[in-house]
Order: sequence, then structure tokens, then C-alpha cells
Amino acid sequence: MLGEAVVDLAPAGGGDLLAAHPGGSPLNVAVGLARLGRPTAMLARFSRTAFGRRLRAHADTNGVDLTHAVADDRPATLAVVSLNPTGAAEYDFYLTGTADWHWTPEELPGLPPGTAVLHTGSLAVLLPPGADVVADLLAREHAAGRVLISIDPNVRPAVLDDPDAARARLLALARHAHLVKASDEDLAWLLPGASVEQAAARLLEAGVRLVVVTRGAAGSYAVTADGTDLHHPARRVTVVDTVGAGDAFTAGLLDALVEAGAATPSAVGSLDAAGLGAVLDRATRVAAITCGRAGADPPHRRELTASVDG
Repeated sequence: MLGEAVVDLAPAGGGDLLAAHPGGSPLNVAVGLARLGRPTAMLARFSRTAFGRRLRAHADTNGVDLTHAVADDRPATLAVVSLNPTGAAEYDFYLTGTADWHWTPEELPGLPPGTAVLHTGSLAVLLPPGADVVADLLAREHAAGRVLISIDPNVRPAVLDDPDAARARLLALARHAHLVKASDEDLAWLLPGASVEQAAARLLEAGVRLVVVTRGAAGSYAVTADGTDLHHPARRVTVVDTVGAGDAFTAGLLDALVEAGAATPSAVGSLDAAGLGAVLDRATRVAAITCGRAGADPPHRRELTASVDG
């Protein structure tokens, strides 16, 4: 896992009170995978401040390997969360001068030994000065062909000074990814005017082997390089909020691909309809459980098993 760890300041207790919760898309995915029992290491730049220590402790407590994480004196990144009437989350970010974006080539010379899957995305692949270092690592690892590279754009348009440059960067990064998981909102921003199916096709043309698109209550859509495509329904759930739901889906997706033996550069684009359906069903169940409770709180493996038995 490669990317940012963010403090989410979310509504708590009514009124104007805010509570601090660990968050950030890459950290959420790392915790989600670790809770599902997958050995997970995170390449992140944690602040040495109180907030940064809290983020590091959250990852460590959940079993994420932080051996290769970096400590930095800059402050932690903050996101102020607001919820609309449907429980959907909206974010205001405080990013200037924070620790997450200052990768150097010396800090990312390669991946930890034994890495099979590299997942990244969100702001870490877009914000300078570290985004170029992240892009160089992706290009090297893609050329080597040993590791499945997964990207979730998780676009935050409000914090991007140059949207056109950000779109160009993300499309360039797609050439170094085997798997792209995105929301329909991400794709509508990335490729304006294209339908979900058309946008997914564009990513396949760039060399992506599997594209998975989340569509909220409309479920998900996936298409492989070998031509298998599938619409999968959402699960009925009483939504508390959607904080971390997309990240939980990503964790479930990667977990299911590993279980199916498809988490390799060659196999990920060759899933048949039955295999692809099983993968989407796992991801959907993980996301549904997360939507049913407050905050980015993905399930443990035992909870996922219980949801099937029940």
C-alpha cells in the first residue's frame, strides 16, 4: 500500500462538535486488507505530531506492517467531513505543508521484499513534490512485470489547482496499472461526456487489464481485457454513512482477487464471468458492512463470514 494517511474530523454528538478519526484512502485500504487477514505493508509518510502518532498507531494496531514507513516533522493532513442528508460524505482538505506529499527517490527505491500487489491512488499520485517519485516507482514496477499494480484515482477536484494536468497525469498513470478501481464520479470527472462503459473501455485501451467501477446504489460494473464484462447489484443496507465505503470495496476487491489466484498482472485480466461475479460480490459485501456503521470501519474476516452465514 502506498499513499497518504489523513485525520478525518467528522461530526460527533450533534451541534458543531468534531471527532478525529484515522482516514485517508490508502490507509483505509491497508487497514481493510489487514482486517481481512491479508499481510499488508504500508509505504506512508507519517507526521511525528500527535495526529501523526495517532494515525501510525491505528495502522499498527490493525496489523499493518509499517517497517518501511517514513517519519516526518511536518504536520498531518486534515480532512473535515460533512454528511449530506443521504449519509454521503463530503470533504474539505487541509494539505499545505503536510507530511504526506514529500516523497524523495531515496525513500521509494523499490518495494518491500515479497510484495505481490501494489495499490495506490488518491492525492498521493497527484500532489507535488512527491507525485513524480510515486509515478517513477509505478513505471519501474510495471516494466518489471512481477507485481500487480492497482490504482484508485479517488479524485478530489476541489483541491486540484490544474484539473487538466491532473487528468493527464491520471491517464498516464493508467498505462502503468493492471487494475483500476474507480467510482462513476471519478470517471465522469476524468473522461467528461463518456459513459461508464466508454470510460472503462478507454482505460483498457491504455493497457489496464481490469477496470472496476463503483456506482453507489446502482452497484458496480467491471470489464476485463479479455472481454468479460458484468454489472453487479448493490446490497440492501441501512446506510449510516459512506465514509470509507469505496476504500472498503477496494480492500474486498483485492482480497477476493488474491483468493481467486487472479492477483497477478496476467491473471487479473482473464477472469471469466463466474470468477468476476464472485470477486465483485466479495467487494460489495465488505463495502455494505462498512456503510452500515459510522466512519471508515471496515469488517474483519470473521464478520464477513458471519454475513454469509446469516
